[in-house]
Amino acid sequence: MMGRVTMQTMAATAHRNLESSSAKLAQAQQSALDLKKFANISDNPTAAADAMAVRAQQAASEQYGRNISDGTNWLATADSAMASVTTLLQRAKDLSLQGANGATTPAGRDAIAKEIESIRAELLTQANTKYLGRTIFAGNSNQGAAFTDNPLSYTGDPNSSVERRISSGAAVRVDADGAAIFGTTEGNSVFGLLSRIADALRAPGGDVSAELGAMDKAVSGAIDARAELGTRQAQLLRAQTANTNGAVDLENQRSSIEDLDLGRAILDVKTQELAYQAALSVTAKVLQPTLMDFLR
Repeated sequence: MMGRVTMQTMAATAHRNLESSSAKLAQAQQSALDLKKFANISDNPTAAADAMAVRAQQAASEQYGRNISDGTNWLATADSAMASVTTLLQRAKDLSLQGANGATTPAGRDAIAKEIESIRAELLTQANTKYLGRTIFAGNSNQGAAFTDNPLSYTGDPNSSVERRISSGAAVRVDADGAAIFGTTEGNSVFGLLSRIADALRAPGGDVSAELGAMDKAVSGAIDARAELGTRQAQLLRAQTANTNGAVDLENQRSSIEDLDLGRAILDVKTQELAYQAALSVTAKVLQPTLMDFLR
């Protein structure tokens, strides 16, 4: 059975077509303003899921970037401290060699002993270096100082380390092993070594040469520790470069999924404007005046 097409039916159909064209035009105009391919997840669920996955990767990349930056600052602080430690120990070694010379007078030996004691005090200060309130030679300890004096004691945790995750599969240690570098007690530490050398210099007939081997070992240990810090710094620099490049790639992926090209956006707006104007024109021709319009 064929239905009767009335003016009301034609008007309703024309109205729906106009609303559809108007909605598409409004969407195209909004996309041109936002330069986004879709405003709602429901517009393109597949692309929206891809965009969310990329954004999650971007968030992780940003966190890795912050970790790398923080780790770099930790290592820079540790390297600066170790540079001072190496210089101090090298000076102490030179003074020990001078003091071991039998031609040095008692007054000269006493002066050397005083300088070595001042080096010991400065070395203790460097061993308690902090970054953002945390001691860099104490592992995860929260004691506030890696070493205390009188008597000397290592308050850090020798079985722990401070690490920063720099990627999904890699983490880097950013602190320095204070126990290995300086020792833990008066008897097995560089502080005790310097105290023994100072005492030997002041003692009549004191033998400083007996401590020269330990002094060489302390200097070598400091140099090796600084070299290890440099290796980790280089690793962080490589990770920073890789993370920066990865962030650029992720942004390109996100942009290709979400962002709308300006030229394409303008073309879409013009196309929808033409479609809307055509719908208006067609509607005006379809809804011609009836006889009743003339009899009013």
